[in-house]
Amino acid sequence: MKNASPVPADAPGLTPNRERWLLLSLAGVQFTHILDFMIMMPLGPQFTRLLGISEAQFGMLVSAYTLAAGASGLLATLFIDRFERKRLLLGLYAGFAVATLGCGLAPGYLALLAARIVAGLFGGVLSALVQTMVADAVPFERRGRATGVMMASFSVSTVIGVPFSLWLADRLGWQAPFLAIALMSAAIAAAAAAVLPRFDAHLHTAGRPSALAGLRQVVRDPNHWRAFALSALMLSAGFAIIPYLTIYLTANVGLTASQVPLMYLAGGFATLFTARLWGILADRFGKVRTFRLIALAAMVPMLLVTHLPASPLWAVLTVTTIFFIFVSGRMVPGMAIITSAAQPAVRGAFMSLNAALQSGAMGVAAWIGGLLIGRTADGSLAGFNATGWVGVAVSLCTVWLVGRLHLHTAPPARASSAPAENI
Repeated sequence: MKNASPVPADAPGLTPNRERWLLLSLAGVQFTHILDFMIMMPLGPQFTRLLGISEAQFGMLVSAYTLAAGASGLLATLFIDRFERKRLLLGLYAGFAVATLGCGLAPGYLALLAARIVAGLFGGVLSALVQTMVADAVPFERRGRATGVMMASFSVSTVIGVPFSLWLADRLGWQAPFLAIALMSAAIAAAAAAVLPRFDAHLHTAGRPSALAGLRQVVRDPNHWRAFALSALMLSAGFAIIPYLTIYLTANVGLTASQVPLMYLAGGFATLFTARLWGILADRFGKVRTFRLIALAAMVPMLLVTHLPASPLWAVLTVTTIFFIFVSGRMVPGMAIITSAAQPAVRGAFMSLNAALQSGAMGVAAWIGGLLIGRTADGSLAGFNATGWVGVAVSLCTVWLVGRLHLHTAPPARASSAPAENI
């Protein structure tokens, strides 16, 4: 396409239209690999029944992906800043699509587990690379809105992707959603190849450090470690709760399996709008201030959803929708803050290491959540309320920590002349 001519990433000369297409393409990549991860949790009851596996074995399917993503993120710190970003993105995305196809073709539990590990190896680096490209291309004063667009891919995956995937699984078997994601990934890869510009300005920076020197530059900066801690804590607060939410609601609250898609439909539809709103508010009133307000507000639905008694459908959907709005909403200003805490010259390595730590944090949080809960004699879930208090305690830590980060707010060359950010 005409609009795909090379553009230096660190000196964005993108027109508003080209920036929009860039963000939509990257959001498409985010949508598919987020959906690939998310679909595992609502399919938990089907996996345990059809594959004849225990809750612990199902938990391994979830954590294997996150742990593999963490390992690949660590490895990527050595090479992510050594390649032109568009080519690297398309290569990793192709590997992810093949691994997801393998999930759909897996004949049993062990094959599925292996395919999930491979998908995690590619998916973990994809997330870091997408966030790096957004930070490279979009000036700080508009980065909240751009992050909102990326987070909207989460909303689309919940409002459209998860319900449609569950519908496919119900009619064609649990393999069908993975086959559909693989086909969708192929189409999005073709579109991204056509509309994304080259991202290679980081390869021509004077005095560019070697791979190991760049990694040392990342790990020696105390500000980076504060950003990593904030990132890990943000994910931990939610992932002590989220993997077991569907199981709790169906076992204790009265939600039926056929009603589970309604929860994702309502939550995803609401966050489709609020993700953009959080981004606009973050750019207008300051990312740190907006993050703190959303994180404090998120504590209320964390406690409500983990203490919910048997309730009518409307009450369940109200509480879970508020939970999705605020728990996912923290990520919009949060990720804008974290990407801005990185030294621009080593942003790729920083984001890869951040993705690795995020994956590890999700895995540890899910493991801790699993230790806190158990089954009673009547089959209901016990101890789930404790995960809500864990989420609140961790959220309070993020409210304190976010104010201790130094942000690189200087706009790149030829960037927009928008007013300075009130951080």
